[in-house]
Amino acid sequence: MLLLSRIIPSLVSISVKNSSSLSVRSPNPVLAEFIHSVIKAEHDTVVNSICDSFRRGLNWDSLTQKFDSVQLNDFIVEKVLVDLKEPTDAKRALAFFHWSARRKKFAHGIQSYCITIHILVRAQLLMDARALLESVLNKHAGNSLILSVVDSLLNSYKISSSTPLVFDLLIQAYAKLRMFEVAFEVCRYLEKHNFFLSIISFNTLIHVVQKSNQIPLVWKIYEHMIQKRAYPNEVTIRTMITALCKEGQLQKYVNILDRIHGKKCSPSVIVNTSLILRMLEDRRIEDSMVLLKRMLQKNMIFDTMAYSLIVHAKVELGDLESAYNVYEEMLRRGFQANPFISTLFIRAHCKEGRIEEAHCLMQEMESMGLKPYGETFDLLIEGCAKAGQLEESLSYCEKMLERRLVPSCWAFNEMVGKLCEKGDVEQANAMLTILLDKGFLPTEVTYSLLIEGYGKQCDIDGILKLYYESEYRALSPGLLLYTSLIRSLCLCGKLAEAEKYLRIMIERSLVPTVCIYDTLIESYYKKGDRKRALHYRNEMISQGLECLV
Repeated sequence: MLLLSRIIPSLVSISVKNSSSLSVRSPNPVLAEFIHSVIKAEHDTVVNSICDSFRRGLNWDSLTQKFDSVQLNDFIVEKVLVDLKEPTDAKRALAFFHWSARRKKFAHGIQSYCITIHILVRAQLLMDARALLESVLNKHAGNSLILSVVDSLLNSYKISSSTPLVFDLLIQAYAKLRMFEVAFEVCRYLEKHNFFLSIISFNTLIHVVQKSNQIPLVWKIYEHMIQKRAYPNEVTIRTMITALCKEGQLQKYVNILDRIHGKKCSPSVIVNTSLILRMLEDRRIEDSMVLLKRMLQKNMIFDTMAYSLIVHAKVELGDLESAYNVYEEMLRRGFQANPFISTLFIRAHCKEGRIEEAHCLMQEMESMGLKPYGETFDLLIEGCAKAGQLEESLSYCEKMLERRLVPSCWAFNEMVGKLCEKGDVEQANAMLTILLDKGFLPTEVTYSLLIEGYGKQCDIDGILKLYYESEYRALSPGLLLYTSLIRSLCLCGKLAEAEKYLRIMIERSLVPTVCIYDTLIESYYKKGDRKRALHYRNEMISQGLECLV
């Protein structure tokens, strides 16, 4: 440094003296090269001296005194670290990192952090490496360039003679700091640079994400693992089962597997089948089939399940002919038919309105000794109701009860709606009474449909009885039920009663809809009470609603 301070002024004076031969825009290349070589030699001298001092074990006070005149910069610091990169010098590199961090007018950049981390990982000083990783990630947590740390690790990987373990520790550090989304993005970024995580790192990430209740991300990472051929172990499967329990989905998938396989399955089969089914539910058909093929190759799923899932995929695509071909191939290969596949075909036929085919499939199931389950009956109850076959719909409902099953709300409500349209509200209400004794839980929609059914028959007692029953069952009547109630009372000419429940509705902080106001206005006009009709019209307009009557 002293040599450099003596040389530079003389060089300046020389350049001034020879200004006639030198141009500002085109400096003398010989001079520039000379200056560069002098600076490099000075830096090399400083770097070698620092490395030698650390190898001799000088204490920090001695080091500070010796290099007091040296102005540290990124170039010098990184050069010292690289010179101390061998495992035998790793602790000296760490000591230099911490010593230099305490020097005035110097702060470590990402690059010096990353070189030090590489050195520590290579020397298996993993606790120190983790501490520095967490420090640099916290330091740059708000950085808009979220890939800056991993980029720096990649850039300094070769010069540090590092190992891939450093990237596993990086992902584990992100996981520990609850930076899940960034961790997953970095994971995929590393794969583009041909660095693939170990199963331990994936397990760490999945575990912490699951503990934080970000279940959709858990499944996303698990799917990615298998795509990249990082196959799960017992720890992974245990975490995924916990995730299924947390979201309340475990029993659902266990039931599906029981319908397909007929026997208890291992946790790994439950998890892998659940993943494929979730992908099918999201209509990611092609992706699910690619993953299923990989699972089959690794014996992660049974053949009978694979066939059933392929049929499921074909049905979801609307390719029923192809689905039947797969099913027939399955039977030819000696696999048994199962209720899951039969129900898939029943759903497809009901969806297309081919109710007779659905009936035939149900009969075929029973003749083969296959046990229909709740969804099988639900599909037929709904399908028959939509097709106007209400007697058959009720019959399937009764068959469910015989098997100690109760219909789902969506299937029962469809049947109730069609019965009420036809004027058979009493029959619908009678079936509800039977179902309530069996543990059926009606919804607001159920009561709204029945109230409108009684409204069409001007049965005031029936309307009010259902309203109070819904309150008794703690359903907390909402806009839908109050709309049906007020419309039905108006239809029966009970406008005073309708106004009473309008006030109750408002007291419960429910805002009347356009439909409610229009019904009251129209009813009062028909009755000849123009004053009351105008009152509600003005009230409606004052609330910013458009009167359609």
